[in-house]
Amino acid sequence: RWFTHFYVVSVLWNGFLLICLFRAEFLRGSLPSWIQHVHHALGRDSQSEDTGKYPSYSDCEHFSVLLVLLLLWLHSCRRLAECLWTSVFSNGVIHIVQYCFGLAYYIAVGSTVLCQVPTNVRNGKQLSVQICWYHIVGVMMYIWASLHQHRCLVILANLRKSKSGKVISLSHSVPFGDWFESVSCPHYFAELLIYISMAITLGFHNVTWWCVVIYVLFNQALAAVLCHEFYQKNFSSYPKHRKAFIPFVF
Repeated sequence: RWFTHFYVVSVLWNGFLLICLFRAEFLRGSLPSWIQHVHHALGRDSQSEDTGKYPSYSDCEHFSVLLVLLLLWLHSCRRLAECLWTSVFSNGVIHIVQYCFGLAYYIAVGSTVLCQVPTNVRNGKQLSVQICWYHIVGVMMYIWASLHQHRCLVILANLRKSKSGKVISLSHSVPFGDWFESVSCPHYFAELLIYISMAITLGFHNVTWWCVVIYVLFNQALAAVLCHEFYQKNFSSYPKHRKAFIPFVF
């Protein structure tokens, strides 16, 4: 249940960044000065000078950042709502180091997205919105993965509820239905797909975001393996065909 704090921070922080970027896009404003300093520190100025020679690419790149930041904020809103009104948590605790890291992560990941915006936007130059094919593919994949993640979280929550919706147990049970038929932790797999969908929305080429995807891959895979081993250890009749994380693969 302490993960709820992560999503509260993410909704507030990434919502603020989204407003800043929206102002720069549609109101001819400029991004805050501290973002300009971060751009300069990361060498974004020189990178944008090259892409600035191609206006259509620059417009698509900027719209990609705006769209991904919106998707990240919506993802945080949904997860916060699920933590508050869907999930049924046990009395487990979280290590203080993991808690602090989680808070820092959700601040850093939104800032990472915003730092991909072209330099000419922070100078107050308004860009036109240009939708590219990878925006459509990325958003469709995002919606698909998000729906399945929500369904899987509802299945987990219902294991501890009666038909009337009242919580009757905090013990663990074996889930069935949706992607649970293939893997032990489909909600972790869906999380990975959501981040991959954002990489696609950024146009495939954004190395920085692919580094984020790799982090999510290892983080979620580790958690999935631990859960998978827990199921196998505590339930003798646990389905042997289920993988831990990725259907039919791992």
